[in-house]
Amino acid sequence: MDINEILVIAMFLSFIALLFTGFPVAWVLGGLGILFAFIGQLADTYFDTITGLDYLTLGLVVNRLYKIMDNWILVALPMFIFMGIMLDKSGVAERLMHSMQELFGRVRGGLAITVTAIGIILAASTGIIGASVVLLAVMSLPAMTKQGYAMPLALGTIASAGTLGILIPPSIMLVIMADQLALSVGDLFMGAVIPGLMLGGLYIVYILIYGLIKPQAAPVPVDAKPVTWPIVFNVLRAVLPTLLLIFVVLGSIFGGIATPTEASGVGALGATLLAAYNRKFSVKVLKDVVKGTTNTTA
Repeated sequence: MDINEILVIAMFLSFIALLFTGFPVAWVLGGLGILFAFIGQLADTYFDTITGLDYLTLGLVVNRLYKIMDNWILVALPMFIFMGIMLDKSGVAERLMHSMQELFGRVRGGLAITVTAIGIILAASTGIIGASVVLLAVMSLPAMTKQGYAMPLALGTIASAGTLGILIPPSIMLVIMADQLALSVGDLFMGAVIPGLMLGGLYIVYILIYGLIKPQAAPVPVDAKPVTWPIVFNVLRAVLPTLLLIFVVLGSIFGGIATPTEASGVGALGATLLAAYNRKFSVKVLKDVVKGTTNTTA
């Protein structure tokens, strides 16, 4: 192996090792990048090797970062992030949790199915993995633990449902991939919808089968209520506004009515109006959302 291959492997292994320390991922990524850039430059200077890293090459990184600000495709990123964080603050997920938990209460593994369904909806409205996982964990893990769920099933459900945001549009990753590969964002979104929904559906099927094989791992609550029309109505009332927002954002992209950047602006506005409709909007909430958007985008 030449020096470049050794550096790449060493950097990858160092990244994996540092992830398990619990140190913030952003600092791990940035720190390792800077560290190995200097290692590569020192290797060129003192050990007569060729990594291609010198002061001129490293200076191009700064120019590349500034060039990103001119990219109209990537303008969609902060808008979609704003949309996801505002939906989080709007209380939509909490309403979905309470209403859908009653709907699936008598099904074995019903709470895990509820978490997966909410994960699918959050994935289609946020595109941010970290936000979905944290929100699902905070909302559902105490309830699943209290209900007697096996910890591997509970944690696995939250992790898998939360990471659907990387695939189901509007996925932040797909926007970045479209830019890097010079592809249409709309085409990537259309190509990812069916696989993303299929994956979410397979999670639900797995939970149902797992509940049948290991009933003690996914118990049915003793106080579960039978499904009634008021419960169904509450679920529809909780889910329809979010589904309408998702339909407007993705539908406008798929129909060619708006570009992904324009649709992201519509989504950000729609999420804000939804928060106001749920009486969760205030100057403090807006400040927190803008701050969170800035941090995540950076």
